[in-house]
Amino acid sequence: MTAFTSVRRTALGALTIIAGALLVAPAQAQTPPISSGQRATAQQVSERGIPLSELAPNAPDTYTVQRGDTLWGISGLYLKRPWRWPELWGMNLKAIANPHLIYPGQTLYLDKDGSYARLRTTPPGVSDSEPQTVRVSPRTRSDSLASTALPTLKSHLIEPFLVEPLVVDADVLQRAPRIVATTEDRVLMASGDRAYVRGDASAPVRSEPGEPRFFRVFRDAVAMKDPVTGEILGYEAQYLGKAELVRGESFEEIPNGKGGYVSEYVPATVDLSGTKEEIRAGDRILPAPARVFTSYTPRAPHIDVDARIVSIYGSFSAAYAAQNQVVAINMGSQDGIEPGHVLSLLTQGDRIKDVTGEGKTMIKLPSESNGTAMVFRTFDRVSYALLLEIRSGVRVGDRLINPQE
Repeated sequence: MTAFTSVRRTALGALTIIAGALLVAPAQAQTPPISSGQRATAQQVSERGIPLSELAPNAPDTYTVQRGDTLWGISGLYLKRPWRWPELWGMNLKAIANPHLIYPGQTLYLDKDGSYARLRTTPPGVSDSEPQTVRVSPRTRSDSLASTALPTLKSHLIEPFLVEPLVVDADVLQRAPRIVATTEDRVLMASGDRAYVRGDASAPVRSEPGEPRFFRVFRDAVAMKDPVTGEILGYEAQYLGKAELVRGESFEEIPNGKGGYVSEYVPATVDLSGTKEEIRAGDRILPAPARVFTSYTPRAPHIDVDARIVSIYGSFSAAYAAQNQVVAINMGSQDGIEPGHVLSLLTQGDRIKDVTGEGKTMIKLPSESNGTAMVFRTFDRVSYALLLEIRSGVRVGDRLINPQE
């Protein structure tokens, strides 16, 4: 479907209307089963909405979505607890997993019925089945509606992390093609430099149709240890930059000086770009993932969560993470964690010496609520979350739990 000056589409009911939820969780993610009680609760919520007491004090009766808005921002405009957004929309659990989009130009209507409220894209009293008009700005070319759909978060905060973090098994990088040399015998390489790559004998780097052309460069898979059990959950590879294939690996016939020829190996050629750090021989390349439109439905998990922060991404020395930084947690898709899950942060509670008593014993201060985080990328046993609203610095070992309902 394309978007022109006016796009007319039919609303299929409140359960089929929700802001961007194209999930990037792996298709093979093993989500724990949803109980009949949870389904019944979700269905009940989808029919009645949320209590008026859950609305933000100044929740508007109508709001026209603007360019630059985010789903999280609009959630906060209407709700005291933004993760209850699916309930305000009247979504059931099945609808959350489907791609439902809203766009700049749509008008949202707050429909209050008794002591409950729901959000609609048609005025109260008008059937959801009646067609609605979405007005968008004129453009010189047509765009896909997905490209104009409302993002959940400010895109610049998480876009780099959708491709940068890579959690792999111990030997994945060891099997990946490696950089072996560069032009002019440089030791360190940066954007604009040309480098040469050698693949594994069983998986050479080729330039035939259908083979990868774009790659990411990584180094040093660092063990990610569970701060509670000490177990290794995976290995996080350090992202260095991008590489584009110019020529694939080949063999060249070279005169042997005796009237014949010998076949000599010639490595693949790549051009480097977007480097975050200097690249050197021995660094590895892996095919770049396809770029996808990424948005999520912010919501509370339907499973019990008691996670810990494993690491602060991109910071090997900082003790604390600040707002809008990314952290890794020790639960992943195998545990039922999904992109869009909102979690509450708790401090660890410092251990201090009680100097007021005679024994001066050590005591542990209680854990305190410290804000919220949203999961945006998952691996099997590890996930990455953006720190949305925090009161004080977040550190490795801090807890993340279900948000208070």
